[in-house]
Amino acid sequence: MLNELPLAAPIHSEALAHALQTLCRAGLDQLPQPGHGQTLQRWQALAAVAAHDLSLCKLYEGHTDALAILEHHAVPAPVDSTWGMWAAEPPQARVTVDTDIDAKQPEAGARLYGRKAWCSGAKVLSHGLLTAWNSRGEQQLVAVALAQPGVHVTDQGWQAIGMQATQSVEIEFDDAHGLLVGPANGYLQRPGFWQGGAGIAACWYGSAQTIGEALRKHCARHDEPHALAHLGQVDTALLAAATALRECASWIDDNPHADAELPVRRVRAVCENSAEQVIYHVGRALGAAPYCRDATLARHLADLPVYLRQSHAERDLAALGQLAARQPQGSWML
Repeated sequence: MLNELPLAAPIHSEALAHALQTLCRAGLDQLPQPGHGQTLQRWQALAAVAAHDLSLCKLYEGHTDALAILEHHAVPAPVDSTWGMWAAEPPQARVTVDTDIDAKQPEAGARLYGRKAWCSGAKVLSHGLLTAWNSRGEQQLVAVALAQPGVHVTDQGWQAIGMQATQSVEIEFDDAHGLLVGPANGYLQRPGFWQGGAGIAACWYGSAQTIGEALRKHCARHDEPHALAHLGQVDTALLAAATALRECASWIDDNPHADAELPVRRVRAVCENSAEQVIYHVGRALGAAPYCRDATLARHLADLPVYLRQSHAERDLAALGQLAARQPQGSWML
């Protein structure tokens, strides 16, 4: 159905907003909840949007993740709203939440103060679901409408060429009204946190397979041994990632309430490595052409390295290593 929609290349933020709204109006943001038996179908939708355009997928993934969290906590989303999910916590940008509610505005629920960084799509979305901190030092999810006097979306914090249309800028909150979502410290504790983290890997995979298809198309027309060798590497990399995603989705559906950190860290590591291998081998096989002569591939090749840095590289691998070290001997056996 995605291919039937009038989705132009969202090369700037306004076009990106229109493309996201097109997906939402078609009902394509109503994805199965992770861990409810259709996790793979959810990730297939993310991968399909990523294959079309990675900047669009960045907003689509955040929007659908926010909807999943709101549904989990039985908080209805306003009709025709589009959401960002903003949970980055760099030390220089911290939002506090005041829950001393004004009796004249009980529906506000909370007030927000401070600066939030890495807010993808903030210039074009209607709402944000973000992490903030209460006076007890507890992390709290807060839903906030962006079209209000206490919210100032800045032009600061985003200079990237890759993923340029997402405009992951910083937002300043000054007595902004919000609604508490879920319990304090609940964002990281819910099973959906790690389940959603694997959805990011599906996005990486979707873009990588589009890049890989360019090499497959070339090799189908040209019998070049070196290009075919690179295609063999791309094939094995994408097969490994797809297999890992399917296995992880099946595990999550079989263990919907379990801690999914180990399988999710594994699948993210596999998909990150596979995407990097695809970029490397396609570039070696095809030279400058996909970077310079093909607009779609050029965007993927610029966007995917930026999106991959949502991984924390060796820090994530070290965390995975700590988990792997605690597994029983022989657990890797077939």
